Amino acid sequence: MGISFSLSQLGWKPFFQQQLNLDELSSYTAARVFEQHRSEYLVASELGLQRITIHPNMPKMAVGDWLLLEQANTPEAKFVKQLEPATLFSRKAVGTRAELQLIAANVDTVFIVCSLNNNFNLSRIERYLALANEAKVDPVVVLTKADTCNDVPSFIQQVQKLDPMLMVEAVNSLDANEVAKLNPWCKQGQTVAFMGSSGVGKSTLINTLLGEQTSQTGEIREADSKGRHTTTARSMHLMENGGLLLDTPGMRELQLSDCEEGVNATFNDITELAEQCKFADCQHNSEPGCQVQQAISQGLLDERRLVNYHKLMREQQFNAASVAERRASDRDLGKFYRRVQNSVKQLKQRG
Repeated sequence: MGISFSLSQLGWKPFFQQQLNLDELSSYTAARVFEQHRSEYLVASELGLQRITIHPNMPKMAVGDWLLLEQANTPEAKFVKQLEPATLFSRKAVGTRAELQLIAANVDTVFIVCSLNNNFNLSRIERYLALANEAKVDPVVVLTKADTCNDVPSFIQQVQKLDPMLMVEAVNSLDANEVAKLNPWCKQGQTVAFMGSSGVGKSTLINTLLGEQTSQTGEIREADSKGRHTTTARSMHLMENGGLLLDTPGMRELQLSDCEEGVNATFNDITELAEQCKFADCQHNSEPGCQVQQAISQGLLDERRLVNYHKLMREQQFNAASVAERRASDRDLGKFYRRVQNSVKQLKQRG
């Protein structure tokens, strides 16, 4: 398509190089998934951009994944293998499906976007932080619509109380000078992902960072501050300063699954207090010697935070069990089909 990239521009790191032998390095082309569609991927390599048809025998991949191609940039381009991702975001699939949905791969920093209006929600921020901590990706909370808020410092303070080490930036998404606060995380070869629920101004923020109308923006219903679902496909974009921006659709439902480590890391103040409880199996309700309840009674811990910790922990355990059961069921069904096929084959041979 007339565009070429260097591997460093695309976010190539020694972690990926170490996965390849000399033959693979010389014979195949490394490419990164830039867009994910129902039947194809748009991938970028040193040879440019090209579309790869998704086949049933290919592994599931996410935007940001690295793969190897044979005969790249030709109509006969062939998928060879997927490289192990350095980081991976996933969630339980929306609805009743008991399976994991990949969100993004090989992200260096995730911007958790929340607006300073009726959409502001500490429990939702904690949910995204759990996802980031599970993926081992550095989070930055970005509070948008700062120009419409009368007391920005108090909101920053509320978020900062979740974790004193947490990076928090408040911006007017329409002001390029304010959005420039995010530039330190957007240097060449660094991949940043934007996550947040619908209507928080994520598309406007992305447009300002890119300096163009890449994402369609939607209107906000003033009554409830909820927005229309404007981004429908995951995609990656190159920024002027060399960073790679990965956009994800606004998530109305972010269900955690198999995320115990991420939840514990997000609520490390609670887990540290729990280690000092009198009983090892303390549920932090009304047990004697509970340090968590004592911290709440002394005003050192917000009860909302404990309630959300319990909620997210139960949710991720339930979803992880559901996904595991589904996988076991699928394996059993696959074994049954293979037995039937072998039986049919044997009967044909006898006949």
